[in-house]
Amino acid sequence: MKRLFDVAVVLLTAPLSVSLVVVSAAALAVELRGNPFFVQERVGLHGRRFPMYKLRTMRHASPGQELQYEVHDWTTYVFAPPDRPDPRITRLGALARKTSIDELPNLWNVFRGDMSLVGPRPEIPPLVDQYPERYQRRHDVLPGIAGLAQVEGRSDLAYAEVMKYDLEYVDTRSFLGDLRILMKTLAVVVRGSGAR
Repeated sequence: MKRLFDVAVVLLTAPLSVSLVVVSAAALAVELRGNPFFVQERVGLHGRRFPMYKLRTMRHASPGQELQYEVHDWTTYVFAPPDRPDPRITRLGALARKTSIDELPNLWNVFRGDMSLVGPRPEIPPLVDQYPERYQRRHDVLPGIAGLAQVEGRSDLAYAEVMKYDLEYVDTRSFLGDLRILMKTLAVVVRGSGAR
């Protein structure tokens, strides 16, 4: 049922989502003066790696601007600290992030079966490689575009809090629960809460 629902939503929303991606990509291409699409390796179901598609919202890193992903304490680690905005993010890129338009190409990943509409957000290998063993259970389900952690705090959460919500989703997931998360996600996106 979950897979059928995912595919049905992707197909039904395709006219709107594709139109938004095309318009946004054209605007970002002008601002970035280059390719507006971004492909990054992420870790999915059972630890399988896959290419995740997004709209590019930042310029390539200059020397000294590269992000470091070494984690010393998961209880304090925040992926996108509000007091340290990434200088590579463009003006239109910030708007795309705030409205989550940059994540619309994830729908292609959902259609391919790499992701679901709802599930823990797929993470980059450099962070997954540092996971404590107990965190690996988040890979027992398909990763998603929307997730319980995203509706409970998004980028404002420390990583240990993100993982608490991700594992709670793994243990309690249901179709009705997914619908509730999708409804809450719409409200979070409208408010732009925790988007960076």
